[in-house]
Amino acid sequence: MEQKRNQNYLQNGQSHRETSDRPDSQNRDSHEIIINTTGRNNCGGRCLIHVHMKDGKIERLTTETEAEAGNAVPLCACVRGMNYHKTFLDEEKRLKYPMKRVGERGEGKFERITWEEAVDTIAKEWIRIRDTYGPGSRYVNYATGISGLLRGNTMAKRLLNLDGGFLDYYNSYSTACIRQATSLMYGTSCSGHDPRDWGNSHLIILWGHNPDETKFDSVTMYTLLEAKKKGIPIVVIDPRKSDTVLKLEAEWIPLKPATDSALMDGMAYAIVEAGLEDREFLDRCCVGFDKEHMPEGIDPSECYLSYLTGEKDGMPKTPAWASKITGVPEETIRSLAIRYATAKPAALIQGYGAQRHAYGEQSTRGGILLACMTGNVGISGGWASGVADFKQHKNPSFPGIPNPYGKMIPVYCWTDAVDHGTEMTELDGVKPIGREMKLNEKMHLDANIKMIFNLAGNSLVNQHGDINRTIKILKDPSKCEFIVCSDLFMTASAKFADILLPGVSMFECENITMPWQYGDFLGFNNQVMEPLFEGRFEYDWLVEVADRLGLKTEFSLGRTAGQWLQDCYEKLRETETELPDYEIFKKDALFRYQERPIIPAFEKQCQDPEANPFPTRSGKIEIFSETVYRTNYKEFFPAIPRYVKPPEGPDDALAEKYPLQLIGWHTKRRCHSIHDSNEAMHKIDPQRLWMNPEDAAARNLKEGETVLVWNDRGKVEIPVYITDRIAAGVVAMSQGAWYRPDPNGIDQAGSVNVLTSLHPTPYARGNAQHTNLVEVRGVKWEGEKKEK
Repeated sequence: MEQKRNQNYLQNGQSHRETSDRPDSQNRDSHEIIINTTGRNNCGGRCLIHVHMKDGKIERLTTETEAEAGNAVPLCACVRGMNYHKTFLDEEKRLKYPMKRVGERGEGKFERITWEEAVDTIAKEWIRIRDTYGPGSRYVNYATGISGLLRGNTMAKRLLNLDGGFLDYYNSYSTACIRQATSLMYGTSCSGHDPRDWGNSHLIILWGHNPDETKFDSVTMYTLLEAKKKGIPIVVIDPRKSDTVLKLEAEWIPLKPATDSALMDGMAYAIVEAGLEDREFLDRCCVGFDKEHMPEGIDPSECYLSYLTGEKDGMPKTPAWASKITGVPEETIRSLAIRYATAKPAALIQGYGAQRHAYGEQSTRGGILLACMTGNVGISGGWASGVADFKQHKNPSFPGIPNPYGKMIPVYCWTDAVDHGTEMTELDGVKPIGREMKLNEKMHLDANIKMIFNLAGNSLVNQHGDINRTIKILKDPSKCEFIVCSDLFMTASAKFADILLPGVSMFECENITMPWQYGDFLGFNNQVMEPLFEGRFEYDWLVEVADRLGLKTEFSLGRTAGQWLQDCYEKLRETETELPDYEIFKKDALFRYQERPIIPAFEKQCQDPEANPFPTRSGKIEIFSETVYRTNYKEFFPAIPRYVKPPEGPDDALAEKYPLQLIGWHTKRRCHSIHDSNEAMHKIDPQRLWMNPEDAAARNLKEGETVLVWNDRGKVEIPVYITDRIAAGVVAMSQGAWYRPDPNGIDQAGSVNVLTSLHPTPYARGNAQHTNLVEVRGVKWEGEKKEK
């Protein structure tokens, strides 16, 4: 069997072992060694990197070519990937040895200590805080600097679970609303299928989706470009004319941020008005669209159609109604609705942008509703919309240990748990671990967070909302008493550590990597050099902490990090029999599975929902959610996917003071906050505030001048970029710039989270970091005002 599997692997033409046959390997110095590897940070591309080594040093990086990939989608590194070594191996900026804080938190004042003192201090504080406040006072912060199989935060959780457990979190900063809302309607987040099927669509709508810059994976943009070559029309709905719009030469429909649900309602009305809704599909596969298909015991007038026609509130949700809210012309709304309803099959593909708004759950539900109304669910060329998870193969997994503490909070609400955790209840998102909440069940936390592990992450400060409020909470050592950080650089988050530890980069350790969303392959992150300075992988020093706690054997099971990787891989091979021998996989750093037939998501359920029910309460797609209606959520979150006026939206009373809507986006120069320290990347894509010419003229601003962007949460100084690629009334600042305040507390880096809100969304309790109101003026004008 072993020999057959490896022969099959080679016959598929997917091996990269023969690096000497690569064209750019010819006529090179004979002492050059080429090592294959993949990135382990939080980038969805997982591109194949060829590391060219000479005399133990990295000479250059190259990447997979189309010739190497054969018929597969090439995993070609972008400018970020080709700069990995320049980002991660900048010796001047790297953290070099363990340190302890000697100034106030956030000052960045530390002194050097030994690894032994660092480990002793962590173990001592671990025990003190556990014994004083209980296991629920301990928290492992969200971190994605390492996104491979072995991650510091995952391993810290393992150790904590061996010692009474900890307060865990649910959701992510990426998909809180879209994932929960998709599950609310379908009963699962697996609403996607093979993107190759987009080539069978007659129309593709990308809603809040910017795959060219966000880099979900290497498949999405490649497949969309192939669809474009086939002549399939593509529409992008986004307040900003992104690089995705330009590269696909797509039709761009700008709208006011946080009004996506209103646009969806207007489209739904136009579809019904024209008699184009697929009633047969709605009647057979859905509950809650009309009065005749409501759950038993619920007032029929609570259905979506009664809301849409205005029967409930006297306001029909016409395209004209939607136009006033969204800023999208009435005829554009009507035309897009008719095109989507008649182009069948058509694919409405949602990104993660719209769901990061206040009431972001509703735009997800609205997209799914439109897919259902047009009968585009469960068919080839259609798309079920929502988060669209899709995996044909299992990924390797690090074995977990049950959490004895048993409680978790929304990831975006951890600062509340530091500040006033004991006041948090089920209404704040406190949930049990490992089971569903009972109807109207009461829950609360019994301790505030007193100890935080922030391992390879910048969400402690930089990537979290309302940086100034977060800093105020973290600066007070009577609240959170002990913070451990490990990182490569002195990030904004690292400055708030009590113990700060130097980590290792992708070039200094090994890991197994998996694609974000689409792509059937596994990658291997090979170590190509020894760790710089005193850097250590988190697992290695956690073993020493475990030893101090008397838990070393239970924690490590006597294995090194490398042995854990091999063990997890071999367990995966028991079910994924295509996988090659581990040493072959390591050397090639990539294995592609064989392609499988395309099966549309929910095909069986839609063909016969009685025989193949959806995993929902009703067994059907729930346009009306009885789960929401019968719980505490119904007081502030609708049971149907309708538009809700958002706080800090375009019609908020606060807009009189702060008339511009601010959004963020994922720029091509950074992966979240990674690469911000790389000056070469800054030159490629400098940090700027995007502003429409109409808004710039109203403020007498000129291209490139430094402006002040502010609201009640903070102030940022940043150069302005005046462009018609952003909707009027909207400004945009790419997320991830490292917070850098001046002596007056005004950020000089363009860190958007100085201005974002910590107010979570109502149902998922997710991050609404794209819903913000601000004002802008020239810095020169501000200085003249002060002088007077």
